[in-house]
Amino acid sequence: MARTREFDTEAAVARAMELFWTRGYEATSVRDLTAHLGIGQGSLYAAFGDKDGLYRAALEHYRATLAAAALRSLDEGADARSAIRTMLVERIRIAVDHGGRGCLLVNAACERLPGDPATGRLVRDVLSASQEALTDALRAAAERGELAPRHDPYTLAAYLVTFLNGLLVSSKITPDARTLEPLVEVALAALD
Repeated sequence: MARTREFDTEAAVARAMELFWTRGYEATSVRDLTAHLGIGQGSLYAAFGDKDGLYRAALEHYRATLAAAALRSLDEGADARSAIRTMLVERIRIAVDHGGRGCLLVNAACERLPGDPATGRLVRDVLSASQEALTDALRAAAERGELAPRHDPYTLAAYLVTFLNGLLVSSKITPDARTLEPLVEVALAALD
C-alpha cells in the first residue's frame, strides 16, 4: 500500500525557496533541505525527484509570487514613470532584505548559468515576461504622450530590465536601499 504524502508540498517549496535564496544552490545540501523542511530524504525525493527538482520548483514559486507581483505593479501606477519607479524601488527593497540576498532568479543566473539549461530557460522566460510587461507599459505611456516619440518602448524596456538585473547584483554587494534607490532616478532619466 502506498504511503500518502505527509507534508504540504507548496509550503515546502516556499520554505525551500527561502533557503536557496539565502544560501544559493551549491551551498544548500539535501541534508540542509530536509532539516529546514522537516521532512525525510525519501519524502523529498518522492515529491520532487531530487535537489534539482526542488530547486526548479522553488524558482517557479518565486516566478509565480514575487516576480509576478512586480509585473502586476506596473498596472497600478498613475503614469508609466511612477509605476516603473515603484516596481524598481520595491525590487530593491526585496533584494536588500535579509542582509542583501538579492533576487533569487538573478542569483540563479549568476550561479548556475551557462551550465544548467533548465534554469537558463526559466530565467530567460521571466526576463522576457518582464521586458514584455515593461514594453506594454511604455507603449501605453507613448500613446498617452508620456514618452517622447523618439523612444522605442522595446529598447527602453530592455534597458530597464538590464539595469534592474545589475541593480539586483549590486544589492548583494551594497545591501542598502538608501544607496541604491537614487540610481532609479538616473535610470528613469532615459524616459525623458
